[in-house]
Order: sequence, then structure tokens, then C-alpha cells
Amino acid sequence: MKIKKSIACVSAVLLASSAFVGCSGSSAGENGTINVFNCGDYIDPSLINQFEKETGIKVNYDTYDTNEIMYQKVKTNPGTYDIVVPSDYMIEKMIAEDMVENIDFSNIPNYKYIGEDYKNLSYDPNNEYSVPYMWGTIGIIYDPSVVTEPVTSWNILWDKQYKDNVYMFNSIRDTMAIGLIKTGSSINSTNASEIEAAKNALIAQRDATNPVYVVDEVKDNMIAGEKALATVWSGDAIYIMNENPDLKYAIPEEGSNKWFDALVIPKGAPNKSGAEAFINFLCDPDNALKNVEYIEYSTPNTAAFEMLDEETKNNPAAYPSEETLARCTIFTNLNSETLKLYESAFTDVLSN
Repeated sequence: MKIKKSIACVSAVLLASSAFVGCSGSSAGENGTINVFNCGDYIDPSLINQFEKETGIKVNYDTYDTNEIMYQKVKTNPGTYDIVVPSDYMIEKMIAEDMVENIDFSNIPNYKYIGEDYKNLSYDPNNEYSVPYMWGTIGIIYDPSVVTEPVTSWNILWDKQYKDNVYMFNSIRDTMAIGLIKTGSSINSTNASEIEAAKNALIAQRDATNPVYVVDEVKDNMIAGEKALATVWSGDAIYIMNENPDLKYAIPEEGSNKWFDALVIPKGAPNKSGAEAFINFLCDPDNALKNVEYIEYSTPNTAAFEMLDEETKNNPAAYPSEETLARCTIFTNLNSETLKLYESAFTDVLSN
């Protein structure tokens, strides 16, 4: 995500037969129903049909736009959903608030295909509550016919020669992360003075380059060549470059965010065994390959990765070098007081 991401978080119905029509069991298949809550276009819809045919389990599919919307709905409607797909920091938050079930990995033999680099991560250090789904980075997509110097630093987004030629994330954590990196702080800073400095840097950027703050609009707009530089999630960058091969993607040398989205089972899920069956299905290498080719983000499934074409496997936008990834940091869950500082700072940035 980053759903955070919002890969293409649209409120579209994937398939009429799989539309979310409520959580009662009245329309259950012979082996029950699972209620999946996910970002809108964050699965190959044909896999839902395939799972239903193979298992007899009906899939009700409901969509959300952001981690925060998902969190509020799951928090206020416990026992509604069987699977949700949060990002790293939100998984950490939900674990801390006892909102997710321990997964019975004996029901997920295909977990063996998840690479070791994607396990024991900070948001679920003992691999108890989540199964990695997709991952990626944030960076800068740019038009090299306009931006002729190397794009190696976030500082280029402050370069006055690109005034009125920059898109930024309309996303608190992602944009504040860029401000924090520029001012030499951690993207997970809880220090009020560091958050203030990041805010001031982003306000200064408004004066320097007058960036436009967008989310999903960045894809079509960059494909159409409306601006020369944009902050993007890596999966969106891949999609954009597929549509406009003249564009390039860079992860700045100062560092960036490395994000993960994962499958989790909310506390009190009506059909936990069905949820585990669906997770195992998605971890099957053939299914994981089909899914990642549809979504165009990066897969944590090593067997699926090996089946990708060589161009994709060697694409640094999708699969950066270990050296690059070593400079990237995972978002952590911030306490409520710190989140208020971030929210206030970002409001000030947008209002200037």
C-alpha cells in the first residue's frame, strides 16, 4: 500500500461475483466465506476466482484507500474481516493493540517460499502475526530530457531551476520522511525540534519549487509529461516507466524508506482457517508470480522472483542493490503525541 503507497487504491469492484456484500454467512460457499479488506487494485482479480474454484471458499472483497482508514474500520468493527493488508508501521501498531491473531504457520506450508530477508523485520520480529505480501522503496521519478544532471540527492527537489516542475506525496509520513532526511534526521524521529526543522525545510521547498502535492494522479500526470520530477513509490515508478520508457527512477544516496505490506488476520476473524488457506494460496509461487506481474511491485517470494523475466529481476527500481537497500529504513509506529506533531507540521507545510 504504499497503500501508503496506495498503488491504485480505487474503490472499484474487482468482480461482481466477488464483491463485498456484507459479512453474513448467507452467501457462503460450501467451505465458508472469507472477508478480505485490501487496497483496491492490490491483487490480480483472477486469483480470487481461482481460489474460490479450488477451495469452495467464497471471497468477499472490500477496499480502502489508506492504512488509517483500514485501521479505524477494523478497530470499530471487530470480528468483521478475515484478512487485511497493512503496511509495516500499521502492523506494529495493530500488534501492540492486540488487534491481530497469531498465524498458525502449519496451515501455510508455502511460507517456506518467503525469503529470509523479509522475515524477522522490526514490525513483527518473531514472525508471529504477518506474512509479507509486497515491498518497495520511495524515490524520485524524473524526465532526463529536462533533468540533465544526475539525480542522486533529495536536494534536487529544492532546485529553483525546477520551479513549478515538481510533484510531492500528499502523504504525511512519506513527505515528512523526505524533510527529515534532508535535515539529517531519522525518518522515524520523535524529536520535536527535528520534526520542526523538517517542516521548515518543506516550507522552504514551497518557495523554491512550488511543488504540487498528489497521490495517484502522479502516475497519469508523469506519463503525460506534465512535470519533470516526482516523488513516487517504486511500484508506481515501474508502472509509469512501462508506459513512458523515457523516464527514470532514482533512490537518493542520503537514504530512503523501504516499506513492506503484509497479510494479517484481525482479532476475532470469523474464518481464521479460511484466511490461512487464502494466505497459503497467495504464497504459492505460481500464484505469487501472477500477482506480482499484475501489481508490478516487488515480491518477497523467492520462488516467484526466480520465475520473473531477466529484465524485471535486474531492474534496480524493483529490486535495488543490497548497498542501496542498506541506506533505506523501515517506518516504525509512532506514539500518538509524535503523530500529532507530524500532522501539525504537515498541515503547516500545505497551508504555506
